[in-house]
Amino acid sequence: MSTPVRRSTKQRSAVSAVLDEADAFLSAQDLHARLRERGENVGLATVYRALQVLAEDGDVDVLRTDDGGEAVYRRCSTGHHHHLVCRRCGATVEVEGPQVEAWARRVGAEHGFTAVQHVVEVFGVCAECSAKL
Repeated sequence: MSTPVRRSTKQRSAVSAVLDEADAFLSAQDLHARLRERGENVGLATVYRALQVLAEDGDVDVLRTDDGGEAVYRRCSTGHHHHLVCRRCGATVEVEGPQVEAWARRVGAEHGFTAVQHVVEVFGVCAECSAKL
């Protein structure tokens, strides 16, 4: 199934620009606040819709925080990867997980599943935040 061709909108471009500059995952509310600080007149519902489109198109990664499950978004590299996320500052490192990939395929096959997909996010405290404790 191919991705539908979407027309570019000013609002989606503004959301993309903020994501391009961000070095950590951001919530829709954080993105909305940054847009307002820039003088952009974009509603929160529009931010949510733009993020949904960007996520569906594979242009951003989405993860659920470990403290409440809020969806947060970040522009990431292409290709399958996982994230190591600091619970204190939100710093994120993209990591490969070949052992996880093999495990997911094996467990799926053991139970007769095909086309197995998975999401793995690892949360901890980064070295910089640990040094401040």
